[in-house]
Amino acid sequence: MMPGEEESPGGDRDGGLVLLHGPKSGSTRKQGCDPFAQTQRSKLQHRRARINQQINKEMRMRAGAENLFRATSNHKVKETVALELSYVNSNLQLLKEELEELNSSVDVYQNDSESISVPMIPLGLKETKELDLLVPLKDFISEHYGEEGVLFEKEIKEFMELRQAMRTPSRNEAGLELLMEYYNQLYFLDSRFFPPTKTLGVFFHWYDSLTGVPSHQRALAFEKGSVLFNLGALHTQIGARQDRASLPGLTQAIDAFQKAAGAFNYLKENFSNAPSLDMSAASLTMLVRLMVAQVQECVFEKMTLLRAQNDFLARLQLAQEAARVEEVYSLVHQTMGQPHVKDYVPFSWTTMVHVKSEHFKALSHYFAAIALCDCPAPSDAELLEQEKAFLQFHVTMPEGPSLRVLLQDPEERRKLGKAHLKKAIMKHEEAMRIHGLCKILRKMDILQEVLSFAHKRSLSKYSEIDHEEDFFETGEAPDIHPKTHQKPEIKSPNFSQVKVTDLFHRLGPLSVFSAKNKWYPARRVHLMRGENGFGFTLRGDSPVLIAGVIPGGCAAEAGLKEGDYIISVNGKDCKWSKHAEVVQLLKSTGKEGVDIGVITLQGSECPKAQVDRKAAVMSSGSGMLKSNKENSRKSLMNSKSASTLLVWSKKSKRSKKSTYSGVPFTAVGDNEAMY
Repeated sequence: MMPGEEESPGGDRDGGLVLLHGPKSGSTRKQGCDPFAQTQRSKLQHRRARINQQINKEMRMRAGAENLFRATSNHKVKETVALELSYVNSNLQLLKEELEELNSSVDVYQNDSESISVPMIPLGLKETKELDLLVPLKDFISEHYGEEGVLFEKEIKEFMELRQAMRTPSRNEAGLELLMEYYNQLYFLDSRFFPPTKTLGVFFHWYDSLTGVPSHQRALAFEKGSVLFNLGALHTQIGARQDRASLPGLTQAIDAFQKAAGAFNYLKENFSNAPSLDMSAASLTMLVRLMVAQVQECVFEKMTLLRAQNDFLARLQLAQEAARVEEVYSLVHQTMGQPHVKDYVPFSWTTMVHVKSEHFKALSHYFAAIALCDCPAPSDAELLEQEKAFLQFHVTMPEGPSLRVLLQDPEERRKLGKAHLKKAIMKHEEAMRIHGLCKILRKMDILQEVLSFAHKRSLSKYSEIDHEEDFFETGEAPDIHPKTHQKPEIKSPNFSQVKVTDLFHRLGPLSVFSAKNKWYPARRVHLMRGENGFGFTLRGDSPVLIAGVIPGGCAAEAGLKEGDYIISVNGKDCKWSKHAEVVQLLKSTGKEGVDIGVITLQGSECPKAQVDRKAAVMSSGSGMLKSNKENSRKSLMNSKSASTLLVWSKKSKRSKKSTYSGVPFTAVGDNEAMY
């Protein structure tokens, strides 16, 4: 379900999103980063934007050349066009390689701490073109709402400024809130200006995050999905910049990568038919798994800070945590090798994931060896607990003596530890070999330093425990059973954390004044109070509904009809007025009467037989002056489907129930009031 269950002006929560409608609450628009600020990250994003524009230009040239090649029959022209096409394709390939190098610049997004940590993989933000909505929205307001479009220029410009700001969000909580605010504001734009039967006539242009290939669609769902993708991408950048040498930094990194996984997973589950590869189901599945793997890596690093290094059980846990990290990175590497993803993901990403898989496999065997070789044999009191832990430690039990003998005999522990170290060294060397295959990763000094340090540490430990008189052949160490004490959580976006106000609330409550509803032109009716009052019953709030009209009464003679909504009283706008406020305005009228502005929704008229039957009862009945909020926006929104799936090719499914149901009632009940 998309965010945006409509709220009452009080801002009550419904459906996980707080949306405010009342005119008292103004939109608190956040500011994006200064687009001209010369930070490393902004320079990278500027280069990305420039490459995107060049790719767009080359693709247009290629499309034109291909059309000409197909259309012409002149052999000489065909040769010239073919030569031009080869030139354009060469340019596109060079631009693609340049963009891939940018996507591989993970070091720019890392923290500035002096501590050595394995780099994480962040995503660059999707770029978009500027969008001028001033004329289309003004035209729609005039045509659909019957209002002067020029009177809403301030609101339209405020929305456009919000969109411009969200193109350059800051890499912190304020940037996340900015994206969330714009994303939530799109719900109102969709409800106000995107009817189910026609388009607004504007295109939303976005560039693929990894390839720079441009895509455009009229569907607002494309805009929503692209913003949601950038929300996840920004979380990855925030996670990558944390100082993971400290517990607070690790906690924040875990939270950021979990939220990134949640954003990509939400995008995958709620959108389909994506026009760009970065938002295809295959790519999003890969990104979710990549984020989960990076969370698992942070959990391992957290364990290394928390656990006592000289404790046997703690080192076994570290070995199993490392094995779990290797397992999830192996899954990511496997996903990156699938047909729809293999040629799309940067080679440096695939290589880094493969390197990490081998690196953490090596670490799992290293910590197993350290537990066996550096920790003393257990006492009788410790033996049972260690035996139980070791029983579940290996995937297959190691060959040799029984488990109890193995744990109590220092020589047997050394032999198994040596086997684990041998395997660790082999995996370290494999990680370094794979790392050397990628030109971009070879330039990454910090990764080279981490791999080299781990390799030397294992070699040093192997030399320490290797004895000259060892004539036995070192056996094959069994793999370590992966296990984690903190399972990664995929945190879906919390849309309720940012309160947004409908910028176009002056158009009226969405329950009536939305793009899906149509109404007849507003009518102005002059009413005089008769002996029995005005001769109608009212119901509901914002706007107040004329629930019934007494035949022969003042209201009927003036032309009011059942199902009309009161939008003004004596020139005062009443679209947002409560029931009691409208009643008070009516009661305060004198002998000169009152001017009432009303509208009638198309398709909301009751059948004539129902009107006549109800009128017969109303003419002889009387009711109590009570009111409720039966047609309030909250109750209407509660009738909406709770699981709406938005797709790229069409807008969201809207509730087909009209605001006024037209169900007949046989008397003036407690939920209505007669005047």
